Amino acid sequence: MAEQTSPDRTRSNTPEPQPHISPVSLGGVVFAACVMGIVGGYNAIAGLAGILNENFYQAQDDYAFDFDVNGRGWVQMITGVVMVAAAMNLFSGRTWARAVGILVAGFSALENFFFTPYYPVWSAIIIILDIVVIWSLTTYGHREAHKAYGAPM
Repeated sequence: MAEQTSPDRTRSNTPEPQPHISPVSLGGVVFAACVMGIVGGYNAIAGLAGILNENFYQAQDDYAFDFDVNGRGWVQMITGVVMVAAAMNLFSGRTWARAVGILVAGFSALENFFFTPYYPVWSAIIIILDIVVIWSLTTYGHREAHKAYGAPM
């Protein structure tokens, strides 16, 4: 008679080893999702301000990367909306949500580098937070999402 096993057990009747979940990794992704939501909201609002009022950001003298305010506003607003959407999908454990989160956080850091002359301290804070988000999303894997949230394997 064929030996039957449950999904949790191997043929030798010992339980499968559960994936080790680092508290830093799990806390990091919760932090990343929250920060991505906040930074994405800020980017969307700052972009909308640039679109609605072209005089909101004053032109900087002798700045090589002084782009059109309206165009930069649209880019910033779209980045913010995508960042908020990625933040809401992070807990699903899907690889695409992590990949989009990493990509958008990297783009946000680059975008804020060009935004530095307008608000230098705020831009530096956002760049640092984007780097922490990228680190958190690269250390958090699919197995951890399955173990912590019951995300589908």
